[in-house]
Amino acid sequence: MSESSSLPSSAAPGAVAPQEGEEVVVISTNCPEGDGEIIVSFRPDKAPGHVAQFKKLAGLGFYDGIRFHRCIDGFMIQGGDPNSKDLAQARMWGTGGYEEDGREVRLKAEFTDYKHTRGVLSAARSQNPDSASSQFFIMHQDARSLDGQYSAYGIVIKGMDVVDAIVKTGDRMNNGAVHPSDAVLVNKMEVKTWPLA
Repeated sequence: MSESSSLPSSAAPGAVAPQEGEEVVVISTNCPEGDGEIIVSFRPDKAPGHVAQFKKLAGLGFYDGIRFHRCIDGFMIQGGDPNSKDLAQARMWGTGGYEEDGREVRLKAEFTDYKHTRGVLSAARSQNPDSASSQFFIMHQDARSLDGQYSAYGIVIKGMDVVDAIVKTGDRMNNGAVHPSDAVLVNKMEVKTWPLA
C-alpha cells in the first residue's frame, strides 16, 4: 500500500492508499456534507469472505436505495438492510438481510486482530457469531470492545466528514430519534479500481 499522505484529509486515521489496480467501493449518499461520498478500501487478508460478499452485493446494486438506519454518535453508523428502502416499513429496519432462493445468506465469522478504530468497516450480526449477512457498520469512534467479536474488513479512505454528518441523524429507536425520512440514503454503491479517474 502507498503512504497515507496520498489520501484526502477525510481518510480515517491510519488508513493507507490501496495499491494501483485494487478494488474499492464508492458509496454515494444524499448527505449534504462534503460531496456526500464515502470510499472504502478492503482487507481481504483479514476477512476474505466478508470482503467478497460486500463487493458482490455492491456490484449487484443490492445496496442502492438503502438507508443508514442506526447511527449512534461516538460509536458507529449502520446500514445494509434492504428493509430500509421502504419508509413505510421503518419498524422493520435492522431486521433484513441478503437472500438467495428465499433464504438469508449468512457468513461465517472472521474474527481477527483487526481493530475497531475510527473509520473501520465491520459486519453487523445477531447474537450468533455466524449470522452476518448484508448489514454493515462504519466506526464513528474507536470501540475496542468490539475487537475479536465482529468481523472487520475495511476502512474509509475518503469521507469521514460524511460519516461525522451521518452519525448525527440518529435513528428512530432510541438514539436521537428522528423521522425515518431523515435517515441518509445510499444513492449508489459502485466497485471501482484504484486509483479513481
